[in-house]
Amino acid sequence: MRRRRPKITINKLSCYYGVSKVLTEITLAVPDKEVLGIMGPARSGKTTLLRTLNRLCDLEHTFRMEGQVLIGEEDIFGPQMDVAQLRKRISMVFAKPNPLPRSIFENLAYGPRLHGIRDKGRLAELVERGLKDAFLWDEVRDRLHLSALNLSGGQQQRLCLARTLAMEPEVVLLDEPTSGLDPISTAKIEETLQILKERLTIILVSNNVKQIARATDRTAFILMGEMVEFGDTKTVFTTPKEKKTSDYISGRFG
Repeated sequence: MRRRRPKITINKLSCYYGVSKVLTEITLAVPDKEVLGIMGPARSGKTTLLRTLNRLCDLEHTFRMEGQVLIGEEDIFGPQMDVAQLRKRISMVFAKPNPLPRSIFENLAYGPRLHGIRDKGRLAELVERGLKDAFLWDEVRDRLHLSALNLSGGQQQRLCLARTLAMEPEVVLLDEPTSGLDPISTAKIEETLQILKERLTIILVSNNVKQIARATDRTAFILMGEMVEFGDTKTVFTTPKEKKTSDYISGRFG
């Protein structure tokens, strides 16, 4: 696999909630314009890792970390980092769709407005591009001013992805984005990821091992807060270095 420059670099990252250690010295580089899959059983620290990458962890007052996380060459925990701007650059889509109780258009325009975009033409452009990127435009183009809450679950999840894309991020974090979706909606989101990686870096957390195998370029396997294995996805799934990885992939635990 062709090596790309790292977009995110994680060096010996350990995370704590109070006295509880959730992650232990995680080290990996996330190449630019690829999909990294993070797999592992529940309560392995996968979501904590995602929330650390855009500092959503800051919202938990007992959280603390050791180590370093870089976006490009910038330390995301450095004193000069603007956290609001960081969360625009590294945006997150959660497992459960959380559309705003507003129109479809306003769901996508809300974030850009918060960041100072007022021009109606520019907002309309961002809304349309976000919906197209999430394969939703053709389904909602005639009802942009109707409530987003009227959409199906799969459509709502793609709306949340479109809302993230309207912010023009550099990195998209996906935490179990298809966990409650039907196979058709899941396939649409996976197809979207393959197109988006042409211009974005994507990190996908999933408990669905088959999804990780299908949709990612590289895979990290995390178990009980420690990284067991990291490599290109084909190698991890066909010739894993660690027995724990093989056992997890084959369903012996998880």
